[in-house]
Amino acid sequence: MRMRRRRLGSCRFDDALAQARRFCRWEDPVLGLVEELHEGPVTDRMTDYELLRIINFLERIRAPYDEKLNAAIPDPVWNIVLYLMKSHLRGDTVTMSSLASVSQIPFPSAMRRIHKLIDDGDVEQLSRSVTGKSYFLVPSRKLKSNFVAYAIRVKALLAETFGLGGGSANAEEYYFGGSYLADQIIPPLKLMENRQAPSQDLRFLLHDDNYFSSMRNMWSDFRSKLSSRRNFRLLALPELHKEIFKNARRPASEYDVMAVNIPWLGEVVKHGLVQPLNSFLVDSGINSLDFHPNIWATGNWDTVQYGVPIYCTIETLAVRKDLFEGHDLHMPTSFEKVLDAARQLHNPKRGMHGVVWNAARGMPIAHSFMFFMGACGTPVINVPMARVAFDYSHMAGEMYRPRVNTEQGMKTLDYMRRLLAFSPPDILVMDWNRALDCFMLGQSAMIYCWTMRASRFEYDIRSVVKRKVEYLPHPHGPGGAVVGPVGGFLLTIPAGLPPERAKLAFEAISWMASPAAMKEHVKNGIPVAPRFSVTADPEAAATTPIVRMVDRLAKQNKLHGWHRPPIPEYTLIEKIIGDEIFAALNGELTDREALERCQNGIDKVMRAAGHY
Repeated sequence: MRMRRRRLGSCRFDDALAQARRFCRWEDPVLGLVEELHEGPVTDRMTDYELLRIINFLERIRAPYDEKLNAAIPDPVWNIVLYLMKSHLRGDTVTMSSLASVSQIPFPSAMRRIHKLIDDGDVEQLSRSVTGKSYFLVPSRKLKSNFVAYAIRVKALLAETFGLGGGSANAEEYYFGGSYLADQIIPPLKLMENRQAPSQDLRFLLHDDNYFSSMRNMWSDFRSKLSSRRNFRLLALPELHKEIFKNARRPASEYDVMAVNIPWLGEVVKHGLVQPLNSFLVDSGINSLDFHPNIWATGNWDTVQYGVPIYCTIETLAVRKDLFEGHDLHMPTSFEKVLDAARQLHNPKRGMHGVVWNAARGMPIAHSFMFFMGACGTPVINVPMARVAFDYSHMAGEMYRPRVNTEQGMKTLDYMRRLLAFSPPDILVMDWNRALDCFMLGQSAMIYCWTMRASRFEYDIRSVVKRKVEYLPHPHGPGGAVVGPVGGFLLTIPAGLPPERAKLAFEAISWMASPAAMKEHVKNGIPVAPRFSVTADPEAAATTPIVRMVDRLAKQNKLHGWHRPPIPEYTLIEKIIGDEIFAALNGELTDREALERCQNGIDKVMRAAGHY
């Protein structure tokens, strides 16, 4: 990037960028991947929210220099680059004239600077019309990579300056935080005292997703520094499940707080892996009435609360509203309308697929089958589909009977097979992240996904669909109704943790589940708060249409967890469905054979458990 004689304090801007690249590439090989612009592990380390905060910091720290020392000599390239990056992150359109105006130099000079940046490959022109006569400006991949490297270097220097340790390794433990660092969100006193004793740091076992990454950032930001990033272990779902059971076999728990997937509750309670929380809740600031009843009930087993819902996520159909409007299509509300829209928008020769969904073997395809079958009005086992919270510990007898090999099961599998015709050719080997990327990078018109993951469409630096997405409730199938399948995680305390340690762990859970902390997550693009007080907050609700969609379903009592009943046998059911339904769609079995195998396999599990 050629930006000669552009000064940043006492450093030239191009020197700073070059130094940043050397810093990233030589001192930390992982961070060297920043040149790939957030692909791989770097996504955890610099979201565009953090990058926006760093840009805001750069603008504020530059202002005194311009006012006192450089008032007569504006730095046009500095102004242009910051404005272009900030606009790109926010999804704002930048024209040639608007970019020239922020340079703070005469218009002819500004145009020469901009054209030089275009010639050097730092700025790209994208056509905004079919005629190509008008266009807007965006930072090139090279400029984005260089700027991210520069921002990481700034963050590392600040971490070192504020005594958080030198070098990239320690800087990576901290997040360049935002408004949640203000005094209105004060961690409990015991947690603040605890941070003075590093050997007593709380240890967390969490799911590897954007919510818990954000939570880790909140604990390890520059100012609160409640805990090191090393004390947070984030694992994918299969590994998380294994680690929870492995931890129970150790002489002493390696964790103070564990995230438990909602459908696993019955299993972890049956095996005694988590502590009851009732005694902690009596004098706590957690008000169960502030949670939607069906959400709060996800942590309850036989009238005992074992977990606090930290977030809820809803299975949604996200659609490209710009494509739907361009083809004069209505938003789909049923299976047939989804297929019709997918048929009209599917154009693989132009790199556009009609729909993408979770069809990989195991958990992804098992979840899809459960949700689609629920959309046909039937759960995979004979559980009550109550509109109010149901205690699954009270299930008995025929409630455990599988219902997979039914007319609804056949219609569900038929729908999944028809979806294949308008999906990417490798849909059966796409994991959750690849499916999400397919839509986020503009290669699909629709996607079935969790709202938690869908939030990346609005804040991920690579997203090309920002502000172009409509979030819809799950379309219904034959004989079914529109309901929202609920997922998410509970924060739990491992069984066997000493009383004083468990009390401190619950202090942490209370703070993480507080309205103030949840509101900050929502404001920062994580639209999954299970509290009424948060979703009713105008500031939080205005952040993304996902919040409003979920809140509307909650008020209509259309959020349900019966699609994936949290009984002790749930993971066995999930595995059976994940293997057999995949085999059908992969051509190894007929639909009827797959459904019969699911039915017989689940029936065998239930009989072995003595349910009937």
